[in-house]
Amino acid sequence: MSRGIENCPYHKELNAAYKPFDLTDPFPFYKKVRETCPIFYSEELGYYVVSKYEDIKAIFGNWQAFSSENAQSPSKPIAQKAKALMDSAGLVGLSGLSGRIPPDHTRIRRIVSMAFNLARIKKLEPAIREIAIRMIEEMKDGKSEAELVSALAYDLPALVIFKLLGVPDSDVDQVKSWAESRLLLTWGDLDEDAQMMHAENMIRYWNYCQKLVSDRKTTMQDDLAGDLVTLQAEGHEITDREIAAICYSQLFAGHETTTSLIGNGVRELLVHRESWAAIKIDPTWIPKAVDEILRYSPSILSWRRKCKAATEVGGVLIPEGADVLMVMGSGNRDEAMYENGESFNIERPNAATHLSFGSGIHFCLGSPLAKLEFKVVLEELTARIPTLQLKPGQTFSFAPNTSFRAPQGLQVQW
Repeated sequence: MSRGIENCPYHKELNAAYKPFDLTDPFPFYKKVRETCPIFYSEELGYYVVSKYEDIKAIFGNWQAFSSENAQSPSKPIAQKAKALMDSAGLVGLSGLSGRIPPDHTRIRRIVSMAFNLARIKKLEPAIREIAIRMIEEMKDGKSEAELVSALAYDLPALVIFKLLGVPDSDVDQVKSWAESRLLLTWGDLDEDAQMMHAENMIRYWNYCQKLVSDRKTTMQDDLAGDLVTLQAEGHEITDREIAAICYSQLFAGHETTTSLIGNGVRELLVHRESWAAIKIDPTWIPKAVDEILRYSPSILSWRRKCKAATEVGGVLIPEGADVLMVMGSGNRDEAMYENGESFNIERPNAATHLSFGSGIHFCLGSPLAKLEFKVVLEELTARIPTLQLKPGQTFSFAPNTSFRAPQGLQVQW
């Protein structure tokens, strides 16, 4: 029998305690939610918050009832001036794949999958290794300490995704800045002046992606954008705007989340020294360590859906029209799915079942690339700086937003 949120005796307490934009250490709160009121309503966000693995996976798997149409919607309403500015530039309902629904999603994903396949990803491995070696050697050259996010985690994924999309290395800093604007405007909590500044950056970002596509029409390159233009010319049904939107999405998701994965991952391995020692001695443990990091400390803690028809989830009736926040960072530690889910264990047999790349029809197409990048980084980092450790006494800060979690700085020494 379904019940309403108001029947949960802990609902008011949890709603008052929930700090959706503070991702410093949300995991104790998530644990309390799972144990007391696994689905509650956040008055601050206006979302039903879902915390348990089984419930989150059920929502991901039911795209008919839970649409992804709000996946890219701002967490807080955009000020009218900023919205009007973005509307005038064509930034209306813009999404690569994550915010699309069938049949458009099915059509575009099929075409993108033809270009963004394992063969193209595998072709990037030598370049990934070359970049990783160069950056690690530069980081340690004549030094005994560094800030690892700026020295390695920040630029490496951008350089890789830029190679995939045919963007010159010289544009890294500029596009990274635009990507940060997109994160803050879509998932942050900004005042009107800040929204205007970031809206202007997003317009520059979108114009850049449109130019990527138009350039491939005149000068073909061996990259993802070029492959999609070729498929279009061969008669596959995809528009210039849709190709540009894929580039727009990949230039953000393809590096922002991998930067977070590297930052979170190295931090967790250095906090849990026995795990660092294990992968250093036997690098064949690295793929398992990557999956456990994705489970335990994911780059994306939560994602969103719109309920299209009243549907029961975990014994709670979610009403039609409701916005839903799936907290994968909580589901990934659900004790009903993971024994001692709050502990970090690279030998965990089912770590790869984590929800950090989503599930169902929107499962992340870029997941093999992200895992490959981090695997290569860990192979080279453990081999070249085996004595790496965290500098003592530091505190870690995280950008204020609802979804993307990674340390903004990571002081290391060796």
